[in-house]
Amino acid sequence: MTFAIIAAGEGSRLSQEGVALPKPLVRLNGTPMIDRLIQIFTHNGADKIVIIINNESSIAKEHLQRKQQSSEVPIELIIKSTPSSMHSFYELSKKISDEKFCLTTVDTIFREKEFAAFIEEFKQTQLDGYMAVTDFIDDEKPLYISTDARQNITGFHDTANPECKFISGGIYCLTQAAIRTLEGCMEKGISRMRNFQRQLVADGLHLKAYPFHKIVDVDHAGDIIKAEAFLNGTD
Repeated sequence: MTFAIIAAGEGSRLSQEGVALPKPLVRLNGTPMIDRLIQIFTHNGADKIVIIINNESSIAKEHLQRKQQSSEVPIELIIKSTPSSMHSFYELSKKISDEKFCLTTVDTIFREKEFAAFIEEFKQTQLDGYMAVTDFIDDEKPLYISTDARQNITGFHDTANPECKFISGGIYCLTQAAIRTLEGCMEKGISRMRNFQRQLVADGLHLKAYPFHKIVDVDHAGDIIKAEAFLNGTD
């Protein structure tokens, strides 16, 4: 199974708030966020890890080139600046040949035990995708997810409605059917990951919401402290 990481953002909010390192190398409890993901994916049976970073960060590039040499699992590195996360996903998709794969953003922080259960359940399912969701909302622009009584996803929304119990956690387990939808989005000039997710529903893919206790995004300097407390169980 291939695991893919979107790490191509500029991390401008972090740098404006005094964080000197590029976002992939921001440390949580002493470990760069990108290294933490590589380690977790390795523990969960990754056959290959594909990563995209922008071409502005020589530090991140050099770090990951060293990781390629020492990693237990093959790492493929794409160095390209893109206009959106969806475009980054498109670049990653060219390296994904497995029927099932997992995609996440570099700043999505979760507990490994929950993630392992999520991956294992997805490996056993025949559905088109599992989306990690949470009812913990600490995002400036959350993507709300509506579901039916069986946690099947019925829609993705910019604002909440009575059917929305969760928001997107930024971890996506998908199949090749999703890549076909992605290619269609690119052809139509659709952008943004949330619009891609809406198109998955429009295309009739069967997606299930998988609740996590909590998922934290690291967008601001203060989020680093929150993420460390969460991982240490002191939040």
